[in-house]
Amino acid sequence: METEVEGEVVTGYEPAPGPRNIEAIIGLATARRAVWIGPPLVLSFGLLRGGEGALAATIGLLVVVGNFLLAGFLLSKAAAISLKLYHAAALAGFFLRLALIMVVMLVIAQLIEVDRLAMGISAVVSYLVLLSWETVAVARGETKELEWS
Repeated sequence: METEVEGEVVTGYEPAPGPRNIEAIIGLATARRAVWIGPPLVLSFGLLRGGEGALAATIGLLVVVGNFLLAGFLLSKAAAISLKLYHAAALAGFFLRLALIMVVMLVIAQLIEVDRLAMGISAVVSYLVLLSWETVAVARGETKELEWS
């Protein structure tokens, strides 16, 4: 099976030629969208649960943003090595990153007094909203850096 990608012929299932880190671009684009959902989320928890709720919502959002950046970086590096490693990183990495989110949030809750409910809800809401938003944006072709689609 031969396919032409950016003027080069790719045979079989090997990494695409060129230095473009598509997964990292997607992760960064997802993280940038947090600028739009962060303020309403933090403001909502600030009004409902006070300053501690706003701080907790900020921490939850930042943990999720860090997760998306880490996912993009790891998948980009794995894709550059091999397709099998990419698939393994995608599957195992998803569960490991969810566990990492949980561990980071538990450690933060142990180190500082934080509103755990606000942190947990903001993490889940921001994760689902950012993931959905990026999925729709990529499907519509709104991300100009992804001309491969």
